[in-house]
Amino acid sequence: MHNIPVFIDETQSEEQQNQLKRVAEHWQFSVQNTLPAGLALTLEDGKLAVKDFSEAKQQGVFVDFLSGSSVYRQQHGGGKKEPIAKAVGVKGQEVPVVLDATPGLGRDAFVLASLGCRVVMMERSPVVAALLADGLHRLAEQAPELEEKFRLIHGNSIEGMNTLDEQIDVVYLDPMFPHRKKSALVKKEMRVFQQLLGSDDDADSLLAPARELAGKRVVVKRPAYAEPLADVPPAMAITSKKHRFDVYISTH
Repeated sequence: MHNIPVFIDETQSEEQQNQLKRVAEHWQFSVQNTLPAGLALTLEDGKLAVKDFSEAKQQGVFVDFLSGSSVYRQQHGGGKKEPIAKAVGVKGQEVPVVLDATPGLGRDAFVLASLGCRVVMMERSPVVAALLADGLHRLAEQAPELEEKFRLIHGNSIEGMNTLDEQIDVVYLDPMFPHRKKSALVKKEMRVFQQLLGSDDDADSLLAPARELAGKRVVVKRPAYAEPLADVPPAMAITSKKHRFDVYISTH
């Protein structure tokens, strides 16, 4: 896992350059003014993005809680009947406080917030945390009632779960797993994430502190073909077309 530079292009507006300078200063990233040879942070259509400059015409990867697919899922998804809702225990008026300890680009966190959950996102990569912070900033401008349901913590979840002084009902885990799917979107995002973060070699170490912290349950999202996290069988599993949600019920 490593930091990457912020690329500031002299052709960008003063406002854009200042925005990128603030990002670099806040997250302690270096600034680069010449065209990068590989991954760098930049602005694309007003969004902070990680872009692979070694590939021509490569679009950046960014967090967009208000993307068409996210909003469509919010409006037309299965709601409380969605597998993820059943897995975390959203039913009736019961909406748990969820710690998403592996938020990635925040898509599942957004679904949970849309269902009414308060969601704490804990992200150890400063680059991914910067993308999430940028996404939350834009969400606050357009849907403040949703943004208020989020809290972002920059830190290592394995260590952070041991010291988090907050009542958490559900810990949600979706560690990186090699994708078999060949779609261009998954390939692009996974390629960028694997370049940026490396492999999730310590993913198994998430389960024990998650089970210690969660007041009600731990939910682990896995590809349908994958073995349980840390080879610990869950109390139950809720399946969807491509994924399985392994549920570990808290006993403390």
